[in-house]
Amino acid sequence: MSPIGNGHDRQTTVGLDIGACTITCAIGQIIPETKRVKLLGIASIPSAGFRHGTITNRDELIERLEKAMTEAELMASTKVMKAILSITGDHIRCLNTQAAIVLNRASGVTGGLTERAINDDDLFQVLDLAQAVSLPIDRDILHTLPQEYLVDTLEEIKNPIGMTGRRLEGRVHLVTAATTAMNNLVSCVEELGITVDGLVFQPLASALATLHKDEMELGVTLVEIGSSTTNIAIYHGSAIRHSAIIPIGSSSITNDIAVMLQISIDEAEKIKMKYASARASMSSPKLKIDLPSQAGQLERSVPEQEVSRYVEARMLEIFHMVIREISRADIKDPLTYGIVMTGGGAQLRNILPLAENSLGVKVRQGNPIKIDGVQDIADGPSHATVMGLLLWPLYATDHVRLQQPTGRGITGLFEKIRHTIEDLF
Repeated sequence: MSPIGNGHDRQTTVGLDIGACTITCAIGQIIPETKRVKLLGIASIPSAGFRHGTITNRDELIERLEKAMTEAELMASTKVMKAILSITGDHIRCLNTQAAIVLNRASGVTGGLTERAINDDDLFQVLDLAQAVSLPIDRDILHTLPQEYLVDTLEEIKNPIGMTGRRLEGRVHLVTAATTAMNNLVSCVEELGITVDGLVFQPLASALATLHKDEMELGVTLVEIGSSTTNIAIYHGSAIRHSAIIPIGSSSITNDIAVMLQISIDEAEKIKMKYASARASMSSPKLKIDLPSQAGQLERSVPEQEVSRYVEARMLEIFHMVIREISRADIKDPLTYGIVMTGGGAQLRNILPLAENSLGVKVRQGNPIKIDGVQDIADGPSHATVMGLLLWPLYATDHVRLQQPTGRGITGLFEKIRHTIEDLF
């Protein structure tokens, strides 16, 4: 076996997707010439001590994190020094905001203006102002994502650098999260001697890995069905316009099966994966599923179609909530390219026909792109988030990340955001 290197001899990127069902660690090598990533190693293990985006048992979670990283390191022959983490949970809140600054102030000459091109400092100033929103003391900004700029009356400008005008306005999408949830997650990883290079809201990472340029420009919604949450990210005009968290995921389907059939959670999960169909009409009413029975109990069985009816009812509930969130986006044609589904729940049998029928739009499964070496290893929708984390250093437009101070970790990042906002008042 070749010795494990420390990663300094090649430009590596590490993603750590921490979910309620599985923890996945992926290690990739950045290819700067093509802006792609080559997958070097990946490992997925069952999660523990984490649910609904909140740590429930810190020691259990740290143990699983260490195991996932060790397995990925062995596969990649590289030691993990730093990683980018995914985060979700119903503590996350998202909003759109905007701010403007005056350009080319009067030069002192009567009627004269100093003509000066817009530069990076102007962009940073307007984005700092846009993220200066009043937040409760227990919350911090996770992402500040530019949507578009306006220079005087000119709208929908993606990059105003070099342009001139009297007024620059920036519109951004803010993602905020509970400070305690972020700090606790970061401290678990740092306890393993890993530097946290950033936190990424899960659907943003999934979108980066699965969406095409045309889709993001003309309008598409990413729906990530996780174990305990369903995350939504709506794109239009090559920018995110709305994001949200629905506190129901695929584990709710498992619970429904367990309760209705009076079996254990583990047995319900096996039945869901092997027999359940998201669309009951596409399952067999004649195929009988034998249910586990203890000694002294009568043997029981249930038709496959009955199990599928439980699944369909829960999925329709989730889709109804998705439609409600899409209607809140307040943009024209948010579904020109329909819906892209990722996450472990997107692998449920016949979920795409059910989604197309209930939502009335084109639906496709989101598989990672821009990643080399994922074939037959990590090319499914359940790996979309961790693949997006690998791509984050290459493609992120997050103002919070771009202004991140070096060498101070995630705590220093939060402090800098807070001080920036305080200095504005």
